[in-house]
Amino acid sequence: MRNYAEETQKRVEYIRQAVAAAHADGILFGNSGGKDSALVGILCKLACENTEGIILPCSSKRNFTIDKDDGMEVADQFGIKTRVLDLTAQKELAMETLGTVTTLTDAAVSNLAPRLRMMTLYAIGASENRLVAGTGNASEYYMGYFTKWGDGAYDLNPIADLTATEVFEFLRYLKAPESIITKAPSAGLYEGQTDEEDMGVTYAAIDQYIKTGQANDHDKAIIDRYHARSEHKRRNPLRYPD
Repeated sequence: MRNYAEETQKRVEYIRQAVAAAHADGILFGNSGGKDSALVGILCKLACENTEGIILPCSSKRNFTIDKDDGMEVADQFGIKTRVLDLTAQKELAMETLGTVTTLTDAAVSNLAPRLRMMTLYAIGASENRLVAGTGNASEYYMGYFTKWGDGAYDLNPIADLTATEVFEFLRYLKAPESIITKAPSAGLYEGQTDEEDMGVTYAAIDQYIKTGQANDHDKAIIDRYHARSEHKRRNPLRYPD
């Protein structure tokens, strides 16, 4: 297990240096009510007093209930100023407008909310001279379980090297709310969705594979397939003459 007291100090210093180098006035992050965003919010608040979380519900019922409630619980416990902005109407308008020129696939529709959220964060960040903090962990990155130009976009990510298991451990060290630690990881893309059911493999299995290269045949096949299929998400956009 990592030394999380030391990890906290190192990451707080990393965040402070990033803010100073950018001559920014503060930090902004999307407060989804999940583990990753909770950890990012806590670390950013420790590093920068002018840290704010934006809760951005979008269509999914759980966004307006459990996710919002859990996000506010973290914000209240750690003194993180929070704003709430409902993006449901923006998503519906985007679907209506895009529907006039193409037939949207389920995947395209699912990716609208993360991209609308990131557009919103950057619009607020640019208006208030704030850096946008990313909230993706190393397990999601390896699997490509994020939206390109959505939650995969950010100015800095203080937890990018942590597996999902290590995020759990870190939150326990920081005494985050139990509701955050015990809830099933979910992108909240649709009702009843969970990450592990979506992928067909547990984060524990993913993390073991990342750390040791070991997995049973079933899990290895899924992890390898996800990793290979999402390679384009982990590289910079192609530029001629690449």
